[in-house]
Amino acid sequence: MATRLVLAIADAVRRHQQKKNKGTEEDLPPANQAVSETAGDINSLIPSDISAALMREADWPQMAQQLMALRNAGVDLEQFLPRVGDIAVTVQEQVAANAERVAREGTGEWERMLRETLPAGPVREAILSSPTWPDIAATMARLDERDVDVRQILVSAHDEGLGVDQAVAKVLGAEAVPTTSQDARVSYGPLTIGLSIPPDLDLSDRERALKQLAISPQEHERYARWVQEAMPGREREAGLLLAHRQWPLVALRMAKMEDEGKPVREHLVRLGKDVSWEQGPGPQLGSRLVQAANDALRRPLGGAPAESRVRVNTAAARSTSTSLDPTKGQAAKNTAPAAAGVAAHRQTGPVQKSGKTK
Repeated sequence: MATRLVLAIADAVRRHQQKKNKGTEEDLPPANQAVSETAGDINSLIPSDISAALMREADWPQMAQQLMALRNAGVDLEQFLPRVGDIAVTVQEQVAANAERVAREGTGEWERMLRETLPAGPVREAILSSPTWPDIAATMARLDERDVDVRQILVSAHDEGLGVDQAVAKVLGAEAVPTTSQDARVSYGPLTIGLSIPPDLDLSDRERALKQLAISPQEHERYARWVQEAMPGREREAGLLLAHRQWPLVALRMAKMEDEGKPVREHLVRLGKDVSWEQGPGPQLGSRLVQAANDALRRPLGGAPAESRVRVNTAAARSTSTSLDPTKGQAAKNTAPAAAGVAAHRQTGPVQKSGKTK
């Protein structure tokens, strides 16, 4: 990633100078030619482990094109590439030092929380590879001790970081990172802890949302039936839950639990036994049912009910803020502590014919 960033900056400078001097930018050389002509330079001028990793990347042909264009513009690769290698080695050493310190200070759980709370992408990885990450993790631990909702802070931090990332990409003339959808942004939090959701999640289209979450029609039908069986005599309420916009996320958690061999139906029985979700305004009943279902699925069997979790519609509270973005509400008391272990992620994408991946 460090090498990719340096090349992007250098290529932007090259294009700017060409446009300034000649009035136009020269096209990048053909990818096949660039790969064959720069492979030797990469292998001889950059440490072998880093060069091998670069050449395995899917965008290696593009990086090779940038290198060849720089050479054609007069850049001495024998001077340039060793410096790039030094930068990559420095980053590599810093990441290793971070890992050692985190292991020594016992703050590894915060890396897990970061990976569970923020979507995969350059912003998350940049935070984890930052020299200040151990200090960030220690700060998160102290905030958690004071009952601050660290996950909400992380979501807000991601939004700010994403804006910076898009601004830098625009300056470099690179393709900007896809904007995170509103559905994905307001869903990050207790409803998606331990789950992997796509940044462009669209809950307005039920069929598309289920495909994005890799839930087959057969799975969806089974999970809906389980909910109805868990709420005998409450067909209306079960229907409200199944019709709610965020129901696919509940189904995703059920799918993940099923993948892990957990007794999903035994958890769902709680919906019919603990009906604290009935308390509150009628129009918000569907939202409370979603929260109650999520709570029933996440709490270990035998655990005491947490009624307060289903009485407040936190998503609605965030979305009605008059001064902040839906994901930038004030930090509140943490009602969703991190899991003790690393949660397996159900990958999004096309529905597979057999088996599940994590």
